[in-house]
Amino acid sequence: MLDTVIRFFQEGGPFMYPIAIVLALGLAITLERFLYLGAVRRRNRMAFERGILPALQKRDYQRAMKAASSSDSAIASVLGAGIARLINNSRREDIEYAMEEGLMEVLPRLEKRTQYLATLANIATLLGLLGTIIGLIAAFTAVAAADPAQKASLLSESISVAMNTTAFGLMSAIPLLLFHAVLQTRTNEIVDSFEMAGVKLLNMVSESANRPAAAA
Repeated sequence: MLDTVIRFFQEGGPFMYPIAIVLALGLAITLERFLYLGAVRRRNRMAFERGILPALQKRDYQRAMKAASSSDSAIASVLGAGIARLINNSRREDIEYAMEEGLMEVLPRLEKRTQYLATLANIATLLGLLGTIIGLIAAFTAVAAADPAQKASLLSESISVAMNTTAFGLMSAIPLLLFHAVLQTRTNEIVDSFEMAGVKLLNMVSESANRPAAAA
């Protein structure tokens, strides 16, 4: 199997090397993003479930703010902005705007480099097509000067070799597109968790505001 892959790569011509570089770069970005987003999810869960949420449920906003300030998680940055406004007796709208601003600061770090995967997939496909076209041009040029009895076999062999670059380009592009979709989905899930936590905070604020009115 390995010998087949090596032969396939060697017969593809010089364009196989830039495609391989694009694939390696895309895989490196994918691995880094998977590790980063996984770490973000773990830190968010620990910071929210073990620190911020218990304090909010007890209406201990000072303790919740302290837990958010002491955490380096993304969700702590988002909720911390809202809790700071809450401590200052700001309106619900102001709290919501503060959390939206915090989310806008965090979001670029979550989406960083992920969009490059789609671009790299397109580059790999285009390099494969370019390599095939250049290979076909070289093949027809060589066949024109060849012995007429050998033209058919030489042309078919040259076309087969030239098509290897398109095949390798597609083999590189398809996984990169799949990885891009998976990473985008994971990023959206993290953003949704921020929004859910923000809704919980706003609901607690509303409940706290309604209790004195009900008691009166």
